[in-house]
Amino acid sequence: MYKLHHKSESEKEYIQMKMYTLTRHQTLPVTPEEAWAFFSNPQKLEEITPGDMPFKMIGEDFPGMYAGMIIQYNIEPFPKFPVKWITEITHVEEGKYFVDEQRFGPFKFWHHQHHFREIEGGVEIIDTVNYILPFQIIGRAAHKLVVEKRLEEIFDFRQKTLLEAFGEMEERLHF
Repeated sequence: MYKLHHKSESEKEYIQMKMYTLTRHQTLPVTPEEAWAFFSNPQKLEEITPGDMPFKMIGEDFPGMYAGMIIQYNIEPFPKFPVKWITEITHVEEGKYFVDEQRFGPFKFWHHQHHFREIEGGVEIIDTVNYILPFQIIGRAAHKLVVEKRLEEIFDFRQKTLLEAFGEMEERLHF
C-alpha cells in the first residue's frame, strides 16, 4: 500500500524560494591595509551609496570590526519605501574578509561576503551577495522588475565612487 506524502507548509515555502547571487570584482591601487581600513568601517557605506537612496547609520562610534557586531541603518532603497535594516558581522579575518548578514530588513535572507586579495599594485575586492526575497512568487516578479536592476545600480555606483576616490590601477605607482 502506498501513502501519499503531503508537503508541509515549510517544505512548500522552501521549494518556492529562489536564491539569487550577485558577484562583483574590483581592483584598486591601494595597500591591503588601506582597503581594510576603508571597507571595515561601516560609516563608509554612506559615501558609496547612491544619493537617490537615503541612507543613515544609527549610532556613531564603531571601534573596529568584529564578529558579533550589530549595525543598524535607515535606508530608502526605493522612493517612499523607508526600511530599517539590521545586519550582523558574522565572520571576520582581519585584512582578508568579513561577512555581513541581515537580521531584520527587506530581504528574507541576505549574506554578503567581502573578500580582499593582494595583487601586484593593489588589492582585488570581491563582493558576493546571496539573497532571497520575501513573498515567494511576488518576490520573484519584484526581482525581475526592480530589485535586480536596483542592486546592480548600487554596486555600479560603488565601483564608480571607489575609482574616483582611489584611482585606477595604472594611475598610481606600484608598491
